[in-house]
Amino acid sequence: MKEIIYIASDHAGFDLKNQIINSYENFVDLGPASKDSVDYPDFAYDLVSKINSTIASKGILICGSGIGMAIAANRDKNIRAGLAFNPEIAMLMRQHNDANILVLPGRFMDVQEALKCVDNFLNSDFEGGRHEKRIYKLKK
Repeated sequence: MKEIIYIASDHAGFDLKNQIINSYENFVDLGPASKDSVDYPDFAYDLVSKINSTIASKGILICGSGIGMAIAANRDKNIRAGLAFNPEIAMLMRQHNDANILVLPGRFMDVQEALKCVDNFLNSDFEGGRHEKRIYKLKK
C-alpha cells in the first residue's frame, strides 16, 4: 500500500507549500487555494482528520513560524507533529518520536532546506526500541 501524504498551509506558508508540491508527486493538497488570509487551525484540523481516517498516511503543515500549526495538530492524541527547523530534526522526529506530521516554518526556511526536511521526514523510519515506551505514554 502506497503511503498518502497530505499537505496544508495557511496564507504565510502558501508559497512554500506549492514549491514542495511541485517537487513531489502524489501529495494531497488540502489548501488553501490562494494567499488570502485564512485561519491556520482550520487547515491543521482538516489534515489531522484525514490522517486519523487514512491508513498509511502522514502530513505536512506550514505556517509562518510553524508554531501555530504544531500546537493545533498536537491537540489530537493520535498526532505527533514536530516543528523542523533543519533536516536533522526532521529525521530525528521520525526516528525517535514516530512523528506523523512534519511542520515547517514558512517564513524562516527556503525551499531547498524545506525539501531536505521533507526528504528526511519521508525517508526515515521509527527506530522503536527504547523510544516505544515513550510514544506509548503520549497516547494516554
